[in-house]
Amino acid sequence: MPGGLVARREAPGELERDSRAKKGLAELLVVEPDVRLAMISALMAEVATRRDLGELRAEASRNFRWTMGTILVVWGATVIPILLRLVGAI
Repeated sequence: MPGGLVARREAPGELERDSRAKKGLAELLVVEPDVRLAMISALMAEVATRRDLGELRAEASRNFRWTMGTILVVWGATVIPILLRLVGAI
């Protein structure tokens, strides 16, 4: 295994054990513009996904209302008159 890969696998454990390492990482996350930009970019991908889910919910709601309206029209035009004729109301 390359040395960098081993170091990356050991990093989470090292952060748990070493409070100075935690502080250094926190400072890096706050101070370095490139790191902040990478974090913001990753978060924006999540925000877009949530927005997409909201649009999907709205579309599903519209489709549900359309389907229910179609079912009611079909019942009103066919099934209900047949039932009324069967009971002698028309």
